[in-house]
Amino acid sequence: MTAAKPAVSKPTPPAAAVAADAHWAATQKRLANRSRPTVALTICDDLDLRVALDTAKSTLRRIKAAAEDRQDDTTGPVAVARAEQDVEEAQAAFDDVAIVLRFRALPRKEFEALKKTHPATEEQAEDGHDINVETLAPELISAASVDGMTVDAAREYLDTWSEAEATDLFNAAWNVQQTTRMDLGKG
Repeated sequence: MTAAKPAVSKPTPPAAAVAADAHWAATQKRLANRSRPTVALTICDDLDLRVALDTAKSTLRRIKAAAEDRQDDTTGPVAVARAEQDVEEAQAAFDDVAIVLRFRALPRKEFEALKKTHPATEEQAEDGHDINVETLAPELISAASVDGMTVDAAREYLDTWSEAEATDLFNAAWNVQQTTRMDLGKG
């Protein structure tokens, strides 16, 4: 008769390793649930409303600073409250007429593939460019648009808006691709 082999028990991992794994699992879940960066381009053609909002905000800053300097003055909080109300009203009026276009960063591989489909012309390459912004711009704007802007609409806006506004439209879609929300600080 042979002797029974003793049961081999699995060693328990150190508590620190278990804790680290739990932490990493939670971190992975958070990383997987991150959303890509998004930016908004706000268009307001009503100059009076833009000026009124800027003025209201500036007045509020000035009144708050004055109230902080004269804390014994009981009229300060009343003036601050009135100025805050003015900002809220000016913001509401601005928001009623403003058009907000939102753009979201594309997944990196999708962005790289899109750039590859728009190589620089010979002349652009001689000037040191890697891509053809003229052909890329409407497609990138459309692809990054959260609001569903079509390529044709983007092309029309780029062709018909002022140079500065067309540049801002393209930059909103381009710059969100470069947005980082990370800090390489000390760990």
